Amino acid sequence: MNNTGEHIPLKIAIQGIAGCFHDAAAREYFSGSDIETIPFDTFSEMFEAVHNDASMAGIVAIENTIAGSLLANHELLRTSELRIVGEHKKRISHVLAAIPGETINDIHEVNSHPMALMQCENWLRRHPQMKMVERFDTAGSACEIASKKLKGHAAVCPRLAAELYGLEILAEGIETNKRNFTRFLVIADPLLAADMQNGQSPIDKASIVITLPHSKGALAKILAILAFYDINLSKIQSTPIIGREWEYRFYIDLTFDNAVRYNQAISAIRPLINDFRILGEYISEPDCKNSFSI
Repeated sequence: MNNTGEHIPLKIAIQGIAGCFHDAAAREYFSGSDIETIPFDTFSEMFEAVHNDASMAGIVAIENTIAGSLLANHELLRTSELRIVGEHKKRISHVLAAIPGETINDIHEVNSHPMALMQCENWLRRHPQMKMVERFDTAGSACEIASKKLKGHAAVCPRLAAELYGLEILAEGIETNKRNFTRFLVIADPLLAADMQNGQSPIDKASIVITLPHSKGALAKILAILAFYDINLSKIQSTPIIGREWEYRFYIDLTFDNAVRYNQAISAIRPLINDFRILGEYISEPDCKNSFSI
C-alpha cells in the first residue's frame, strides 16, 4: 500500500511483451498476488530498471533443458546488486494461433521467434504450405497478427499470448520435445527481497558465485567440503574470467536439508576461495519432470 492506504500491485519487470513466456512465468510464480508486469526489450534494460527502482522485482530466464545456461544472464546477475528471492520452472509449450475464423488449411505463413520455429519444426514440416518466417519474439508475432488482422498468418506463441490478443488456437502442444523446461529466477533489490521472503518457509537452496586460486585441486577441495556437510550441487557452471587467461568463475547452486550445515559449509570454504558472493538464498521449487502430458 502507499501512504494513502491505496493498494498498489507489485511491479514485475520482464523481458519481452505481454503474453511472452516471462510474463506467463511471472503470473504463475505470483499466482494469487496482484502484480503488474513491466515489459523491456532486453535483459540488460530489465536489470537496470530493477536496480533503479527498489519497489520493482524482476523475473529472468537462467537456464533451459534444451538450450542450456543463459551465460549472459548469469553475468548480469553477478554484476548487479540484486538478490534471488525464488525460482520457477516452467514447461515451454507452443500453440499455433490465428485470427478468429481461420483454419489450418488457410495458413500459408507462420511467424515467430527463430528458436520457437526450430522447436516446432517437426510439426510445421508436416504442413508444407506453411512458410516459416522469423520475427523478433513469440508474443510479438501474436500481437502483430491480431492488430493487423493478418489473414493466412499464424503465430507460434504461448497460450497466454493467443488468449491475450484474441487469437484462435488452431493447434496446441506443437513443440517437438515435450521435456522443454526453462528455469526462471525472481530477483529484487536486497531490501525488497527481504520483505518478499519474510514469513516464508526455511530456505533450502542457495546460488553462489566463486573464483578459485589457480592451483591444483582447488575445485576438488571445495567439492569435498560441501560433500562432507551433505550439501548437494544441483548445478555448477563455469565461465572464463576476462583478462585472466585460463582462469574461471563458477556459478553454483546448492541444495540442502539443514540450514545450519549449509552455513557451516560456507564458513569452511570461504578461506579457500578468492572471490565469493551469495546471489540468493531461497526456497527451491520441485522438479517438473512429471508435470506434463503428451
